[in-house]
Amino acid sequence: MSTRRQSPVDLLVIAKEPRPGRVKTRLTPPFTPQEAAELAEAALADTLEAVAQAPAARRVLVLDGAPGPWLPPGFEVVPQCAGGLDERLAAAFAGCTGPALLIGMDTPQVRPELLTVDFADCDAWFGPALDGGFWALGLADPEPGLLRGVPMSTAHTGAAQRARLVEAGLRVRDLPPLRDVDTAEDAAAVAAEAPHGRFAARLALCTAGADR
Repeated sequence: MSTRRQSPVDLLVIAKEPRPGRVKTRLTPPFTPQEAAELAEAALADTLEAVAQAPAARRVLVLDGAPGPWLPPGFEVVPQCAGGLDERLAAAFAGCTGPALLIGMDTPQVRPELLTVDFADCDAWFGPALDGGFWALGLADPEPGLLRGVPMSTAHTGAAQRARLVEAGLRVRDLPPLRDVDTAEDAAAVAAEAPHGRFAARLALCTAGADR
């Protein structure tokens, strides 16, 4: 089996600005749009902290909206392009000239060690999500065409994306499956996995408010 010299990896986070009514709409109810945005901000902050603690050639936030005080230092911010999610993911990879790993803002339980990937003996890393999507995608040689046309936001998105990689002849290694935060049930489960993060703390405050 051929190997390639390991190069520093670009770490990309694709995210929306956490504004009420634009993010985590499936959390309402039981939470208000403001609370849902606060939970989204906490999830994004936890995610960015994990990325900041992982080794990287570049740390890039691919953002729909404007950055806020939740953005730590050391990140480049680039705007998302127009189009469907497949086009926006493809464009994020198109901005990379070397190995890259992309994640979303829906898995605040992610840890820096999960983001420390090595492409020496593989061409792609794939992180499945429990809802049938994927939480991470890494490409040794970023090729936007590997994402364009993959049906997004379905129960089969992850399987379709992984199949696309395999059909392209790539050697794929899998990351552990993680749970996306979409519903209140998801939020409780993810907070239990990472009880010391910002997301868990914000969920506790929002839940206390909802119970009053």
